[in-house]
Amino acid sequence: MTASMTGFCRTQVDLEGCSLIWEVRSVNHRYLDAHLRLPEEFRVIETQCRTAINDKLNRGRIDAALKYEAQQGENLEIDISESALDALSTALKTVEQRVSGASVPNHIEILRWPGVLRQPEADHETLNKAALTALSSALNDLVKARKREGERLAQMILDRIGESRSIMTELRAALPDIETGIKQRWQKRLEELGDEIDPARLAQEMAILLTKSDVSEELDRLETHFEEVERVVKQNKPAGRRLDFLMQELNREANTLGSKSVDLRNTNSSVELKVLIDQMREQVQNIE
Repeated sequence: MTASMTGFCRTQVDLEGCSLIWEVRSVNHRYLDAHLRLPEEFRVIETQCRTAINDKLNRGRIDAALKYEAQQGENLEIDISESALDALSTALKTVEQRVSGASVPNHIEILRWPGVLRQPEADHETLNKAALTALSSALNDLVKARKREGERLAQMILDRIGESRSIMTELRAALPDIETGIKQRWQKRLEELGDEIDPARLAQEMAILLTKSDVSEELDRLETHFEEVERVVKQNKPAGRRLDFLMQELNREANTLGSKSVDLRNTNSSVELKVLIDQMREQVQNIE
């Protein structure tokens, strides 16, 4: 199943006294490029987080951010370190004595001073395990979102292939008429010139022109590439690089189709095919 490289997911886990929130974003990229933002106390699990991302995803720029929020309950106890508060009070008195006009901090600023409020000891092992479990859940959600987006991209590509085949069918049907038109133009020119041109030489030049303007091979190769695109988008593995190569080949054949044009119908078909191929190529850039 084709997967997109774009997606977003958010997973929250509520624990006793805190919440862990993962937000993971994914956009297209040539390779897998993971960027992590972790609170300082969770830095120890960074390697494990990267391993989890590598196990779940193959391509894309991944921005994964973990938020750690302490819950404020009704029975929250405020534990003040009296020794730290005494030391801070002594320091403030010294500043007042030696620096005239120094402002005295308010109570909230004093409580924010490092060490004044004792923080409850956190069970880091439990938090780390919970964070990794939450990341795994978030990545599963992201994979599902990327697959849903990939299904839409695959269907869009298949629709464009259907439109391209319709154009090619019309052009194939018009090829005998185009060839007849070439012969008629040359015959008219021969009649205008009279005996000035050797009919054998004219027939030879006409054969060369018909050979150069024959687009049957290009149409056959386009059909072969379309069949390969259909096969690739339906397989259950990363297909972006393969599809990108096929889009280049399709565009090359459409260009050749236009360069051989000796009739407006041929030219129009080439232009319409290139538009559809370009639309497919834009979406292929988002496929994993």
